[in-house]
Amino acid sequence: MKYYGNVFRPPSEARSLIIQATIGCAHNDCTFCYMYKDEPFIVRKFEDIVADLEEIREYFPRFERIFIADGDALVLKTEDLLKLLQYIKDNFPNVKRVSAYATAGDINRKSIEELKQLYDMGLEMLYIGFESGDDEILKEIKKGLTVDDYTKAMDKCKDVGFKTSITIIVGLGGREKWEQNAINTAKLITATKPDYVSYLTMRLYQNTPLYRDYKEGKFEMPNAEELLVEMRLFLENVDSEGTIFRSNHASNYVSLGGTLNKDREMLIRQIDETLKNKNFRPEVLRGF
Repeated sequence: MKYYGNVFRPPSEARSLIIQATIGCAHNDCTFCYMYKDEPFIVRKFEDIVADLEEIREYFPRFERIFIADGDALVLKTEDLLKLLQYIKDNFPNVKRVSAYATAGDINRKSIEELKQLYDMGLEMLYIGFESGDDEILKEIKKGLTVDDYTKAMDKCKDVGFKTSITIIVGLGGREKWEQNAINTAKLITATKPDYVSYLTMRLYQNTPLYRDYKEGKFEMPNAEELLVEMRLFLENVDSEGTIFRSNHASNYVSLGGTLNKDREMLIRQIDETLKNKNFRPEVLRGF
């Protein structure tokens, strides 16, 4: 089984077999993102994917989850994805869940009928990076998407039946736009009500345009206390009953977990206690 370049997957897919259907990210223009910067985007041939998988055939019965990588596997033609899903169905008898990264653009470019075909063939869960719910910030980070794009994509996902796991990033608006990032992201999560929300904390990486902006004084990075105040404001404003909320990514200064809205006060108390005691996750551990 061969992998190409740096392979990324959500924390919840730690025990999954990762199938690299594409290499890199088709968009790869977000100013904050360090992933896939040294890799050209490539759609792998189905025959090459199968050849890799055949090398581990003896392990097939052990896998219960499969994650289709890289950055936005749903960019593949529907017929190619269906062929891969059919192969999984025919050869992985114990698999209980197949999931993939997807962008709102990928979802919106496919018809409801295409998405239903993928779902019926076994694709159950999509990980979608919202990052922010503020159109101004989305434009600045060159996400290539708008709040309306996200809303339309999530409507499609709900119509089809996909489970959705959304990432959002505290600190993405810097010190200047922290309030609008928190409040407008809360509004977007309220409007779309995903199954899962994963809150990441903004980090600056040297190979990104945003890092250059930071070095030139165009972007002010909030400190740990300011980031937690922003996260607190998000929690005060979000209304997404039943959404499972996590901030357990290595980038976070505090690890939180609960279910909205019933655990809101508990989550806010944990933030307040962390702010009071200043027991933030040490910088040396962030990013592991």
